[in-house]
Amino acid sequence: MALALMHHFEELRLLAYRCPADVPTIGWGNTYYLDGSRVRMGDRITAEHADALYAAVLERDFADPVRAAIGNAATTPAQFGAMVSLAYNIGMGPRLSVPGLKKGFRQSEVLRLHRAGNYAGAAEAFAGWTRAGGQVSDGLVRRRKAEAALYRSDFADLAKHTYGKVKP
Repeated sequence: MALALMHHFEELRLLAYRCPADVPTIGWGNTYYLDGSRVRMGDRITAEHADALYAAVLERDFADPVRAAIGNAATTPAQFGAMVSLAYNIGMGPRLSVPGLKKGFRQSEVLRLHRAGNYAGAAEAFAGWTRAGGQVSDGLVRRRKAEAALYRSDFADLAKHTYGKVKP
């Protein structure tokens, strides 16, 4: 279900474009390739390449690191999927919290509260990640509501925030 949620919010684009944060992006929201090189404006890929890139990056750079960041905290599959979706969209952030470095999932209240067992607080903390380019984005507000609904396993609310396109 998390993959369906992510596909709902990450439109497949075969020609590089600038996302709302003004970062060159391609495929299913990828900003870099498997070799680490950055997407550049003018890049093109096939749908097959986009699907393969997405699957590989999602597992290697997000699912595995989210699993490690969660540690031994009790986690449902829905919670895990929601956190991977959030991490994919905001980045993992540095392994250590260093002032001045870009924050990401590792520094998020979502992770901190989840690890502490405060699941209601963690669900609410998704709402703290709604800015793109310094501005609140309506699309990110809706995405965070959908991710929080998935995190809570509130599938009716998830369907509401995805216009009925993501459901169990």
